[in-house]
Amino acid sequence: MSGIFEHKNIWEDALNILENQVSKANFNTWFKDTFITKIDDGVVHIGVPNSFVKDWLNSKFHKDILKTLRDISDEVRSLEFIVSKTDKVKKNVIVKPKTQVNELPLADFYINKEDNLNPRYTFENFIIGPFNELAHAASQAVIKQPGIVYNPLFIYGNTGNGKTHLLQAVGNTIKTQNPDKRIYYLTSEKFAIEYIGAVQTNKVNLFKDKYRKYDVLIMDDIQFLSGKEKTQEELFHLFNTLYDNNKQIIFSSDKHPNFIPGLEERLKSRFNQGMMVDITAPDHESRVAILKSKAEKNNIRLDKETFDYIAKAVEGSIRELEGAVNSIICQTQLKGKALSFNEIKDLIKNSAKPKKMVSVNELIKIVSDFFNIEEKSICDKTRRKEVVRPRQIVMYILREDFSISYPTIGEKLGGRDHTTVIHSCEKIKGDLKTDNSLSQQLTQIRSML
Repeated sequence: MSGIFEHKNIWEDALNILENQVSKANFNTWFKDTFITKIDDGVVHIGVPNSFVKDWLNSKFHKDILKTLRDISDEVRSLEFIVSKTDKVKKNVIVKPKTQVNELPLADFYINKEDNLNPRYTFENFIIGPFNELAHAASQAVIKQPGIVYNPLFIYGNTGNGKTHLLQAVGNTIKTQNPDKRIYYLTSEKFAIEYIGAVQTNKVNLFKDKYRKYDVLIMDDIQFLSGKEKTQEELFHLFNTLYDNNKQIIFSSDKHPNFIPGLEERLKSRFNQGMMVDITAPDHESRVAILKSKAEKNNIRLDKETFDYIAKAVEGSIRELEGAVNSIICQTQLKGKALSFNEIKDLIKNSAKPKKMVSVNELIKIVSDFFNIEEKSICDKTRRKEVVRPRQIVMYILREDFSISYPTIGEKLGGRDHTTVIHSCEKIKGDLKTDNSLSQQLTQIRSML
């Protein structure tokens, strides 16, 4: 390419390429209103509308944009983002000869025993969509000011949808940006095992000292502390010490802490005083983006129809989506050639989990377990307060999610009159408008179905 070119043209070419590499939602959100402001000694300066977009592009898409620009012009050396709301395109700018460019670094793929972080988990391979956008944004805020904003950060959601990836990506990013900070990742189960071992060997003080030295503590799967009173007490005191010293604390769980049975109220209170965000099941577009990312990393080329089919057929977690792609990769390698669409359909049909039909009894069990009440009480003729709301929720879900008639619902739940069912459903509908806790309860219960 000639040493003279127009900014607008090179950026339009780059955007055309990038649009095919990221999801539509990501492209529209982060690449809109971006432009090249200048090119100086091989450094491309890209104008963005605000600092939030600047931080996001820099952390998520820096390498992709740089690679794309280098593919267009081998005179591009590096990339910088600047906040600029005016597209001041200077044409016919001379690009100076490139200097030696180092290869983009490759991570060492091993778990560091000092911090337990897996370098495979980064934001560069983390797919962002409507289902996890808020959790991602909160994580970026924590990275910028660890221990100051959103402390603690508590991320919850169904298993297999990327909580661990996000937690470890935060840890890896803080580690890179702040090499002096002491970071540690572990599961709550490991924490409990270590604590019990410390008690049995008379080394509790050493245990306390170990965990109080960290600047960032990341604890995964808090739900496993349910009913472990002594371990919860130790975590409570550890939390207070770290929090009082502006040390960042990050937790995850498969459900909102308010709905974890056997969890002490004082811990719930501590968790709720920070930022609480959930990761829901990915929408269709995000599922397609996840599949494309996994396939591209393994040099598997599939067309749009195939990606759409897999995203619709495998309705489980992100983990199950990746498992479907792994099956395609394995079969492709065994056959030594690309699979046809029909072969992929057969493979997915045989490996995907069947869609689960939920019976009334299963729903009653899930709701009763969730609220820690006896299953039979849902159908009993009792008006106890702790039973009435769970019963109303069962009726509401049967009506709203499964379109079961009011008389049938009443018959299934202890022979109640259909007017009682109507009243219960309307009660839940009305309360949902003002009761955030009820909305969270329904979200959690639906995720268990």
